[in-house]
Amino acid sequence: MQTLPTALRYFHEVASTGSISEAAEAQHVSASAISRQITQLEHQVGSAVFRRHARGMELTDAGVLLLAHTRRMLAEGEQLTHDLSELSIGASRIIEVVSSEGLAASLTPRAVSAFCKEHPEVSVHLSVLPSAEATRQVIEGTADLATIFALGPQRGVNVEHSCPAPAYAVVSTGHPLAVRTQVSLAELCDYPMSMPAKGITQRELFDIATSMAGLTPKIVLTTDHINPAMEFARSGAGVTLLSHFARRDGLSHGLKFIPIDHPALAERTAQILTMPRRRQPALVSALIQQIAAHMQEY
Repeated sequence: MQTLPTALRYFHEVASTGSISEAAEAQHVSASAISRQITQLEHQVGSAVFRRHARGMELTDAGVLLLAHTRRMLAEGEQLTHDLSELSIGASRIIEVVSSEGLAASLTPRAVSAFCKEHPEVSVHLSVLPSAEATRQVIEGTADLATIFALGPQRGVNVEHSCPAPAYAVVSTGHPLAVRTQVSLAELCDYPMSMPAKGITQRELFDIATSMAGLTPKIVLTTDHINPAMEFARSGAGVTLLSHFARRDGLSHGLKFIPIDHPALAERTAQILTMPRRRQPALVSALIQQIAAHMQEY
């Protein structure tokens, strides 16, 4: 069932492909039909929505706003179609959740599990993605909500809930640093370390802090996954950095979490993201509340 007007459907296709000819091919119409609808749309909104270049079509500021509106309409239309289909066959509601690795290790699935116990008629599809990709899926309406780590407010999304997620030094209980109640960056750099790849928020903060302090860390294991990092620390091979969300559910057995004495490593937050101004189904709102409550418990 098509829920978008023709002009907006063609506009969305051109915005996605950056080309009238590619949009025409995808929509199985002529390029002139696409151009005619875009021209009519620009007349209706009173502003150009594309800048025409030899290399393709580029959104104007008005086009960016219209694309956000179109994505909301498309997401709500797809949800309506899905809900109507489910009503006809008695199927369960599916909520699409995307989560960054650090939150998907414990917090997000704990909250989802509690939600599913309360709402057995609902199915949740949980995907683990880098924070940037998770955010993109929320912006585009592919996901209903995301749980991510971020360094500040996110553009193009609604932050439903946010809480501090400082980095802790994590070592085995037999490590020399395990007796400490706090540790400095310089002390961390005296030991082999496991860190995520460049581009991950925690790694960005660590690199900035060590660079400003003139320190050279000994990074011997690079991994974007929490389990290898924890096993590295648990084995006594060295130090890794994790948030306090990893301390639950037995994940931290044999490990000591130590606060780090540096303000930069306290700047990260855990956030729940949704598409701005999208009408949220009651069940999605209930899941958001469940995840937020779990964040507050840690």
